[in-house]
Amino acid sequence: MSSSTFGEWLLVHYASIKSRSPNEGRRRWKLQVAQKFWALSEKPLSSTTAVGTDGDAEFHMDSDPFDEASTNREELGILLRTDFSDEAAWLAFCSRLEEGEREFADSPLEEDDTTMDDQLEPNKASPSGTAATTTTAEDGSHESDDDSENSLSAIFHIINPSLPQERALLTNISNLAALRLFNDVDVRQAPTPPPDTKRIRPPNRLVDSGGWQEVYVGKNLWIYDAKSNSDQCVRVVSQSSSDMYGTATADSWRARVSHICELQVNLSSGAMKIDFGGLDRWDYAERQRNMREAETPGVL
Repeated sequence: MSSSTFGEWLLVHYASIKSRSPNEGRRRWKLQVAQKFWALSEKPLSSTTAVGTDGDAEFHMDSDPFDEASTNREELGILLRTDFSDEAAWLAFCSRLEEGEREFADSPLEEDDTTMDDQLEPNKASPSGTAATTTTAEDGSHESDDDSENSLSAIFHIINPSLPQERALLTNISNLAALRLFNDVDVRQAPTPPPDTKRIRPPNRLVDSGGWQEVYVGKNLWIYDAKSNSDQCVRVVSQSSSDMYGTATADSWRARVSHICELQVNLSSGAMKIDFGGLDRWDYAERQRNMREAETPGVL
């Protein structure tokens, strides 16, 4: 449910934006409302309660082209393939994922005392990391024709488009672009800076802009990228920042395929919260890429 301030903006602006571009779908209409909010020079900070009268509002009930691959799926998370250069590596990854799901099904989790360090691929990103080109995706119903990929249990829905033009649209997609396709945008108050810590400059909506932060609501996203071909890990995408000031919505870290079933189930159940014990161990290069994209005019 939206924060009261953004919910009020949706109530006021959503219908008119929808009428001007009737073929775009719920998520893009909400993103355009968010753009109007971020364009404010002074953003209101007076209310933090949730809007309670918008349950049947259009911005909740309208459909979206990507609902079939996200909201309407029974799986807990979405695994998105964004690199198509190494089919053998991809098939090895899918085989290991299927093996992991079988192992997970055979050994139900007890109370999880596992630390995140036991499950992560060491993050070697640095400020000099290379940013990839942002793209958008076609119809979210695109899936692999390979029955072995679609026969996995209801933990992950795999999106693996087969047509060249569809693959081109997904190749090297950023975390933020993926969130905007498969999750719904919302706005919340940004975490409070620690004492003697200044708010970030320049402001950025993924961290703190006028005391607010852009966040996303929906299924967890796991992104198979070019690096996955060699490390057999995926990017685990955050839908909001952590409680640590300075971290950002769309931050990511790499998790090994052997652990992602357990991680997804724990994230969905609320048994796990990713905060690295208060340390900033998210991928810096991906964060910078997302933050640049968030503040680029005309990019939605």
